[in-house]
Amino acid sequence: MPSLDTAVDLFMSHVAAERGLARNTIDAYGRDMRCFGEEMNRRGRQAPADIGRDDIVAFLDSLDRRELAASSKARATSAVRGFFKFALREHMIETNPMRELRSGRQSRKIPRQLSIEDIELLLQATNGKDPVKMRDRAMLEMIYGSGLRVSEAVTLETSRVNVREGYLTVVGKGSKERAVPIGRRALSALRRYLEEARPLLDPTNSSPAMFVGRRGKGITRQGFWKRLRGYALAAGLVDVSPHVLRHSFATHLLEGGADLRSVQMMLGHADLSTTQIYTHVAGKHLRDVHTRHHPRGRMRIKGNE
Repeated sequence: MPSLDTAVDLFMSHVAAERGLARNTIDAYGRDMRCFGEEMNRRGRQAPADIGRDDIVAFLDSLDRRELAASSKARATSAVRGFFKFALREHMIETNPMRELRSGRQSRKIPRQLSIEDIELLLQATNGKDPVKMRDRAMLEMIYGSGLRVSEAVTLETSRVNVREGYLTVVGKGSKERAVPIGRRALSALRRYLEEARPLLDPTNSSPAMFVGRRGKGITRQGFWKRLRGYALAAGLVDVSPHVLRHSFATHLLEGGADLRSVQMMLGHADLSTTQIYTHVAGKHLRDVHTRHHPRGRMRIKGNE
């Protein structure tokens, strides 16, 4: 049996020679399959026959973490699906592990989120008068308080933030612009950063970026991720990412009684079905509250005992 790398090369030769796809599409498939191969290598899968359903779900979840556009995720899923059809036809595998996955969306897990108490611990880790800590506090408050993607936070410009009115505008996926309210605590942290910290980080006020580093240039995604991991470690939390904060924003809003359509607008989801995954988390919370506190929720029904 061929190795996974060889099998991918054979598949790409098949795509280029027989499927009549445009050059750009073939190149995109090649990038998707390289990402797939790298993920499988990390999981120790050396041949197509080694790959199971859980491996594919892990790959699809990695696409979600990368915050790709829906069209890019659909294309990557299509590339992998085509690869396994090819591998089955060429007798590299006996069964197709994607057979039970009708679409990439069906493999998505319920998003992980932090409790309100965990959020408080994370924010407390940023306490202090260091200008970088004040910047990070403002960024964390904005991501959690307004549901921003990390890419939206690091590219946010000062001209797009209306501190007086308490809202900001961001350009999200597909170059779509949306207005998002800024919560009171996030607004307080942002004002402190703008008044006390940003003038020290960018003395000439030459950068259009809202969040800047010590050299006055906009902070990068990688830089913010590194800082966030440090704060999470200090707070005793694990597996914390900017996207987990965004998930927590959505879940806590719904638990607090917000309607799904409003949450969709604040998150910038084009499709309501993307937002509806959060109702599974919020719904469980509401059922637990009902069971604990409602008189009929605690009743035992005869015949079911």
